[in-house]
Amino acid sequence: DAEVTLRLHRLLSEKLDAEPQLSALYRELEIPLVSVLSRIERNGALVCRDTLAAHSKELGERILALESQAHDLAGGPFNLGSPKQLGEILFNQLELPVLRKTPKGAPSTAEDVLAELALDYPLPAVLMEYRGLSKLKSTYTDALTKSVNPRTRRVHTSFSMVGASTGRLSSSDPNLQNIPIRTAEGRQIRTAFVARPGYKLISADYSQIELRLVAHVANEASMIEAFRQGVDIHAQTAAQVFGVSLEQMDPETRRRAKAINFGIIYGISGFGLARQLSVPRGEARDFINAYLERFPGIKSYMDEAKQFARDKRFVETLFGRRIHIPQIYEKNPAMRGFAERQAINAPIQGSAADIIKRAMCRLPGALASAKLDALMLLQVHDELIFEVSEKHAVQAVKVITSVMEQAAEPVVKLKVPLIAEAGIAQSWSEAH
Repeated sequence: DAEVTLRLHRLLSEKLDAEPQLSALYRELEIPLVSVLSRIERNGALVCRDTLAAHSKELGERILALESQAHDLAGGPFNLGSPKQLGEILFNQLELPVLRKTPKGAPSTAEDVLAELALDYPLPAVLMEYRGLSKLKSTYTDALTKSVNPRTRRVHTSFSMVGASTGRLSSSDPNLQNIPIRTAEGRQIRTAFVARPGYKLISADYSQIELRLVAHVANEASMIEAFRQGVDIHAQTAAQVFGVSLEQMDPETRRRAKAINFGIIYGISGFGLARQLSVPRGEARDFINAYLERFPGIKSYMDEAKQFARDKRFVETLFGRRIHIPQIYEKNPAMRGFAERQAINAPIQGSAADIIKRAMCRLPGALASAKLDALMLLQVHDELIFEVSEKHAVQAVKVITSVMEQAAEPVVKLKVPLIAEAGIAQSWSEAH
């Protein structure tokens, strides 16, 4: 292993040195981050087993109730985990519409198919909830309890720097980056992550960092101005796309604008937006067209990103990280479409990942210089979690948010301000 690694080093470092921007990214960000992540993994996060056990018990009871409800709706007992039995009941017995078939020709019972059927039929809705709660129980409440180190009473996850092509960190054994936060059950899991006596948890995350980066790379004047003025970007978008004044803005119109704002980053289709907003596909397409017409800079960025990927077979973040898009010339339209969406999103998501990693490299030194008793515990996409002495918590928030907000500089001078927001509490759920 050592011999092959050395040979690779000699071969690849020469190639890397020929690309100054990539070399700087490697030597000034990726290598310093190794020791930071090592420290985070050793610190671990304190978990309350009693809270997890109580939540696991509650989930178990709800799962049994949903199973019973599903049997009633189906007219008899069946194995909810069997795609064959499920297909038989949904499509033969209840005669629900077949939206898609498997490669073998059987009606599909995949997650996205059930999600669409759940909009109109009760059994798929119950099945969706059953699957969601079962996954939470097996993946988190049960697995986290087993992951607690008996000596430290903490969970020590492992971070990978090469787990995602965009440069995002990934977490495993256990994976702490995919705990759902949109559901009450998911947020409940975070209540089990607590601070030791005399300490508090600080959760600090970037506010709308990817939208801010879109405004920057697209050089979209109205969005840049909205972020500079601290205006509600979703209300502002709604006002411009739907022609409604900010004073007359209703929650539903704002929600639609928010879905388009975030959907655009991921290259959302008319079909995807239609399903998200529960509107006809044509209406959703009209929303997207009106948006792109109103924000021509974003349309130009999307076209240029796809063309760059076609020319180079990769795209780049603001810091020069390359994300390879080999499927950009794929003959299969679905795979090519996915590659085009990746070409649009990867530079944004990758730039956000680079920024928070730059903050992570600077924070241990900044906290030590301020003589603050603070440990970095976790990184979850745009969020950092710290355990800080109660008497230092308020000062730590100032240091943490300041470092995060200036993390892009001096390499990149953004046209919009980065905003980091932080909360202090006894548990992760309350702090975020």
